[in-house]
Amino acid sequence: MATTTAEQKRTRAKAEYDAFVAQCPSRQLLDRIADKWVTLVLAALGSDGSHRFGADCGGEPRPLRYSELSRLLAGVSQKMLTQTLRSLERDGLVTRTVTPTVPVTVTYELTALGHSLHQTLRGVKGWAEAHMDDVLANRATYDTRPA
Repeated sequence: MATTTAEQKRTRAKAEYDAFVAQCPSRQLLDRIADKWVTLVLAALGSDGSHRFGADCGGEPRPLRYSELSRLLAGVSQKMLTQTLRSLERDGLVTRTVTPTVPVTVTYELTALGHSLHQTLRGVKGWAEAHMDDVLANRATYDTRPA
């Protein structure tokens, strides 16, 4: 019987990831990255911070302070933003840097892994903004149909 190395075991396990299986780690990751706050945090960190109506979240990624993120993400509670940033840091998508100033300065920045996900989610965000009128029209048609 041949011995399996740890690398071979990891490779086999990776090939067996299936998000359709409830207990699969990839399903749990998909649940996390499908969250609206995760999408918006990654969009904010992956852009140059010049968010105007109709802007494409372009520019170069840059670190943002917690307060900057809070201002950019209208409607996010302090608790939800903190939980979102912690989960992104745990998954290796964001780094948190504490600078010992008075008061302490904390910044968040995308990692290489986070930047690769940002590219994908940026497209989803853009699609949602570009097709919102179509979706609203479809909702109105659906809602006025006879039951």
